[in-house]
Amino acid sequence: MSGTAGAGRGAAERPILRVLNGEALSPPPAWMMRQAGRYLPEYRAVRAEAGSFLDLCYNPDFATEVTLQPIRRFGFEAAILFSDILVVPHALGQDVRFVEGEGPRLDPLAGRREFDALIEAGDPRVMRHLAPVFETVGRLRAELPAETTLLGFCGAPWTVASYMIGGRGTPDLAPARALAARDP
Repeated sequence: MSGTAGAGRGAAERPILRVLNGEALSPPPAWMMRQAGRYLPEYRAVRAEAGSFLDLCYNPDFATEVTLQPIRRFGFEAAILFSDILVVPHALGQDVRFVEGEGPRLDPLAGRREFDALIEAGDPRVMRHLAPVFETVGRLRAELPAETTLLGFCGAPWTVASYMIGGRGTPDLAPARALAARDP
């Protein structure tokens, strides 16, 4: 993995973008979802320093470092922005917390009143809340090697809504399905 860091790089240098543009490469470029995480000792060290999982997501120093760790270790052709799909409900004003050994927990939205209490997506407070994530993106664009693509991700609306309504992930999505049937 060599190259110069910095924004403004052309797609011609990035193997993943070359393949997406129809070029056959051998070997093909590689990346993995969840490539940063608990299996890396360096991740566990940063996670311990960060304190909470949300602090890890919202601190540009920590999030940048965790995103870069698998690139340094494995030389993947793409970096996956370290964040979580639940930063959006958190930015909208819903209480989001990550419980060790259990996963994410939110205060469930039982109906229209709870939804109406959320901050509107266009409200400037949402953008201010997410500003650290945007800063992380900028830092990564500047620090990644020229041939490494930065990939972001998001939760599908139904997935995020099911967490917001059910208060956590549920295999059958029953709380979200019930609310959709009761109050479409």
